[in-house]
Amino acid sequence: MTVERKAGGVRQRGEGAREAAGVQRADGKPAGRGGSTSRARSRKRGGWLGWLAGVWVLLAPLLAGGCAEESGGEGRAIRAVTTTGLIGDVVRRVGGDRVEVTSLMGPGVDPHLYKAREGDVRRLFRADVIFYNGLHLEARMGEVLERMGDRTRTVAVTDAVPRERLLAPPEFEGAYDPHVWFDVTLWMAVVERVRDELAALDPEGREEYEVNAAAYLAELEGLHRYVLEQAARIPAEWRVLITAHDAFNYFGRAYGFEVRGLQGISTATEAGTGDVQALASFIVGRRIPAMFVESSVSPRTIEAVQAAVRARGFEVRIGGQLHSDALGPEGSGADTYVGMVRHNIDTIVSGLLGEQAA
Repeated sequence: MTVERKAGGVRQRGEGAREAAGVQRADGKPAGRGGSTSRARSRKRGGWLGWLAGVWVLLAPLLAGGCAEESGGEGRAIRAVTTTGLIGDVVRRVGGDRVEVTSLMGPGVDPHLYKAREGDVRRLFRADVIFYNGLHLEARMGEVLERMGDRTRTVAVTDAVPRERLLAPPEFEGAYDPHVWFDVTLWMAVVERVRDELAALDPEGREEYEVNAAAYLAELEGLHRYVLEQAARIPAEWRVLITAHDAFNYFGRAYGFEVRGLQGISTATEAGTGDVQALASFIVGRRIPAMFVESSVSPRTIEAVQAAVRARGFEVRIGGQLHSDALGPEGSGADTYVGMVRHNIDTIVSGLLGEQAA
């Protein structure tokens, strides 16, 4: 198999400009003088330039060729690196044995806050192709991904989704909501994009990629119907999904739920006491029976809402844990995209209806 190396690929300018970015050493300590970053959205320009200098300390020797491996050798699998496990699952399903996949962010990892480590940068430089979500999901490592586009095929998979189908909440400062995987029909466009990119990189494998993608897309069509059927079991007045952060808007639009998140689109925005009290009042006023915690977000804020609701004389239960920005651990049943979506809808239905979870 011959891998055709292409530079540039799909790039998304300004990916890291919305929030501070950072690179850490493998032991979690800052890499270089610019490795430590603040979560404050008012990051000063001097600190941002310092971070770029720190990244350059890592990138310079690799760009010089000292640590990068020559790609495109005969008889080996394509090396694909993905940011999230969700994207990694798509690449594995479409690529099959022709693609070796490494996902930087494992189960339960919050991509909004993730910082690239030294080992991540080296994996990126050894890749034949890099797939990332885009739409500022990977805000803290966006600049690294942008720089990688100068030497490696780098693909923002959400570029496959027509812009008219993206949500742009006003509170997200004019940017699009990145959580497109919660609408299965939008994620199908991502599958098609991965198929086309792999075929362009490895023309000899085109037929295999097309066959694998067709089978996966048929499975996703069935998954979409399943979610619609399960959602229809919930009375309309109870079809309200309350979670820790505002990640489920595409789910709500596609499957008929009103969605309320305690935090904003990004978990970098922290909820305050006023947010907790406002959500508690909403729950009591609407008599919402359940709300949900997320695997990649601390449950403490949702538990604070539950306590505030109880103080108002109403009881709202925690309906279960949903997977929002990351897959579940291996063997959990939610360690694939299909498994995660099924787990989420089953948990939502059983939680709102008060059923015993399967």
